[in-house]
This record gives sequence, structure tokens and C-alpha cells, in this order.
Amino acid sequence: MNVIQILRKEIKEFTRASVLTPFFMIGEVVVEMMIPLLMARIIDEGIDGHSMPAIVHVGTLMLVMAVVGLFFGVAGAWSGARASAGFARNLRKDMYANIQKFSFANIDKFSPSGLVTRMTTDVTNVQNAYQMLLRMFVRAPFSMIIAMIMAFSINARISTIYLIAVIFLAICMVLIMTRTTKFFQMVFKKYDNLNESVEENVSSIRVVKAYVREDYEKSKFEKAAENIYNLFVRAEKNMIVVMPLMQGTVYAVILLISWIGAHMIIGSELTTGELMSLLAYCMNILMSLMMVSLVFVMVAMSSASAERIAEVLTEESSLQNPEDPIYQVRDGSIDFDHVDFSYKEGTGEFALENIDLRIKSGETIGIIGGTGSSKSTLVNLISRLYDATRGEVRVGGRNVKEYDLDSLRNQVAVVLQKNVLFSGTIFDNLRWGKKDASDEECIEAAKMACADEFIERFPDGYQTVITQGGTNVSGGQKQRLCIARALLKDPKILIMDDSTSAVDTATEKKITDAMALAKPGMTKVIISQRISSIANADRVLVMDSGRISGFDTPENLLKTNAVYREVYETQVSGGDFDMKGGEAS
Repeated sequence: MNVIQILRKEIKEFTRASVLTPFFMIGEVVVEMMIPLLMARIIDEGIDGHSMPAIVHVGTLMLVMAVVGLFFGVAGAWSGARASAGFARNLRKDMYANIQKFSFANIDKFSPSGLVTRMTTDVTNVQNAYQMLLRMFVRAPFSMIIAMIMAFSINARISTIYLIAVIFLAICMVLIMTRTTKFFQMVFKKYDNLNESVEENVSSIRVVKAYVREDYEKSKFEKAAENIYNLFVRAEKNMIVVMPLMQGTVYAVILLISWIGAHMIIGSELTTGELMSLLAYCMNILMSLMMVSLVFVMVAMSSASAERIAEVLTEESSLQNPEDPIYQVRDGSIDFDHVDFSYKEGTGEFALENIDLRIKSGETIGIIGGTGSSKSTLVNLISRLYDATRGEVRVGGRNVKEYDLDSLRNQVAVVLQKNVLFSGTIFDNLRWGKKDASDEECIEAAKMACADEFIERFPDGYQTVITQGGTNVSGGQKQRLCIARALLKDPKILIMDDSTSAVDTATEKKITDAMALAKPGMTKVIISQRISSIANADRVLVMDSGRISGFDTPENLLKTNAVYREVYETQVSGGDFDMKGGEAS
């Protein structure tokens, strides 16, 4: 399916407005083309003929024509704006809806900043181009053709000058547009880099300021902005000749027509009114040609944007529901059956290799390993944020690919390594876990996560408004709110991906003890860099470079696994602050 077919369905709702716009534009052109003829009659019959009735009569007709033309123009502008704005609305709505279906792999393919650019800058470009097509691309050629016919009907000899000028300008425009289009197509790809720079800087502004990297960030942004500037300048260098070329041609044609027309008036081959009409049609023809060239520029600029939008609309999630999905998860058991996983299929580079393990429902499993050992990658396969490249991941005794995605993820709650809160009250954020949860259920979940301790100190309590990104709460508070949000789902499996790193050991123990009492049948998978966080786990999985180094009780691993023993001895003998029950916010 080509780009036009993909985008056409987004216009279907506004077919009537899209059809009416060209109709109104044609009506406006027809009326405008009548006015020069009426001007000629006023000059020839009224002024030269010294007839006031003729002037009044023709002048009244011109006034009526002007009013009718105004109506067509306003109606065309209104319907064109409605069609193009509705087109843009539908594009954004359907793009956003499709993005919500994307898997992590799809998001990685486009990048967040690239998706933002496509939904803003690219859609705006296509919207403007569509409005230009509906109005100017119909109006300008039709106006040029009608004006040419009118001019030839008055005097074919002089009108030949128009035809030669139009052919000359058309050839020049094609040459200029061909050179310019490639620059405009390159520009919009650079917008992704610009947006990425802004997004990264704003979201990480605290780190930027802490490391005094403002100058570096400014230079990075300036470089991205400079790239866009240079491309636009190169495009404009090709475009700057359009206006002088157009004006020069117009003035040359006017002088030539005036010279030839004056001689023809003297020879009684042409009247003064007809010469005035020819000059009016001259301006109309050449201005219409300029408008056509501008439409081509707009279409050239938006063609790359249209392709980028179509890519998002046609992208299918790499994770699909099966034809006959399972909606009930039996229990919290987890099995990895010789699983391999690669972020880039076909490269031979595996983040996980030969993962084979069995986790019973209700167990508490700790996962530990060095940075880059693929701990987070492993747990992402449980909730099917990614699919295994080889092997099989089972939850509740069934392959995760057999489940309805929503049903599976409702029973596998994940507190991600990067904690995210949304703008709204604390109650609003907690109800992300369960949208119809009562106030009492939210408070109970907050108590289990030890979040009630600081919430109750806020003047507005659970009605406290969280700013975008949770910037008005500390790291530890944010983590506890995210844990409470996950607990509110009452899942069969809870995955905590280093989600207590900003919480002190004493508070962490309170959280784990509360969960053990309130959720005894829930399987808990805890990723942590701290031995203290997984010391009370039933079993601990030790990861090393994407492979299982050990999987046993903490006591046995201390005797048999060198990786676990090294981490344990480093933290315990090194006098780890958290092991002593230090306090953290």
C-alpha cells in the first residue's frame, strides 16, 4: 500500500469539505475572470463613450461579482481549513493509538524523539500541504487556464507573449524545484536529532546542573540547530532566484504588451479597455504560475513527512495476541526453557543465552549480577515486553505467547528500574495499578509499600499533586509510590527491578515483610545490587554476561558460587552502609 492510499483513509471523514473546497475555489476564479471584462466595458462604453448609465450599470455588476467572489473565497477558506485540520487531527489520533500498541522493540526502532517529531512537525507539514492542494493547486491552474482563454479571445497575437512567458517560467521552476526538494527532504530527518537533544536535556536537567554541563548541552543543541539552519539556507539559496525571475518576467511582459498594445490602439486594432484587460490577465496568469510553484515546494517539503507518518501508521507491533488467547493466569509459576534472546535478530549477538530455570508459584526470587549481565532483560520476557528469540517462557504453566497481552500484564506487575510518575494527585498515580480502586485500597497499598509514612506528612495527603515526572518527590518516595501502584494490581507475579535502590535497608525490610504477610501466594522477583535486598529470598539467581552463573539458596551460593561470594564479601566486609540500617529518603 503506497503513502497516498494510507493517508487517504484519514481524510474520509472530511470528504464533503474536501470536495467543496475546490468547488468554491473554481467559483471564485470564474467570478474574478469576469471582472477584467467588465473593466474593459466601463472604459470603452462608459469613459470613452461618455455614458454615465453604462458606468453605473457595469459598476453595479462589478460590485455584485466582487460580493459573490468574496463569498466563494470565504467559503473555500473555511471548508479547506476544516478538511486540513480534521485530516491532521485524524493523523495524530491514529498515530498515537498505534504507538500505544507498540512493543519496546518498536519504540526502539523509531526512538521517542522521532515519534514526537512525526506527530508534531511532520503532521503540520502534511496539513499545510493538503490545504494548499485543496485551495491553491485547484485555484491557480484553473485561474491560469481561464485567464489564458480570456486573453486569447481578446487578442491572440498579444496573448502569445503570455504563452511564451509561462513556458519559460515553468521550465525554470522545474529546474529549481528539482534542486531544492532534496534539501527539504533532509531537513525533517534532522528535526529528530534536535528534539532528542531537547528531550534529553530537559528530562535530565538535574544531572546536567549537578555536573555543570550546561555549556556542553548548549553546544550539542546548537550543533543540531546549526545543521537544520544550514540545510534551510542551502534550500533557500536555490529558491531566492524565483521571485526576481518571476518579477523580471512580469515586468518584461507588461512592457512588451504595453508597447505592442499602444501601437495596436493607434492602428485601431485594439481598444484601451481591451489593453487594460490583457494587462490584468497577464498579472493573473503569472501570479497563478507562482502559486503553483509554491504548492510544488510545499508538496516537496511534505512528501518526506508523509512517508514518515505512513511508517508509524503501518508499523505493526512485534508482539501480537494469538487468535484464541488465554485470559486467565493459573498461578505465579515461571519457567524458562532454554531461552536465548537478541535485541537485534540475525546479528548473532545474544543478550541472554541458554536460560533454563524453574520458579514455583509463591517463591521469592532474588536476582543479582554485574552491570550488563542482562538481569532486566530476563524479567522483561516474563511480562512479554519482548519475545524470546529461541526457547520458551512460561507463566502459570503456559507459554506467554498464548496469553492475551493485557491479561498477562495485569497478573505480572513490574516496578521498572526507571520509576515514572505522572502529573496528577497521589491517588491518580496509585490508580494506574487499578483504575477503579477505592481510597481505602489505595491507602492499604501505600501502607504495604511504606509510602504512607511520607504521604501523611504532606499538607494535602493523598490529594497532593505530583508534578510531571514526579520531580516534587524524592527518589525513595517515588520508588515507594511505584511499588504501591504495582501492589494495587494484586498480581500473581511482582517484579521489582532494582526498585528499592533509593530506600534504606530498614524500610526495604518493612516493605518485604508487609508483602509477605499480605500477599503470601504472590511470586516475587527482586533484582538488586545489594545483598541485603535478597538475603531473605527463597533462592537467588546469579547472572553473568547473559548466562546463569548460579541458582540456589543464599546459603548454598555463598559456598558454591564465586560471583555471589565476591559480591557478598565486598559488601559485608566492606561495611556497607545499608547493611547497618542507614536511613535514606
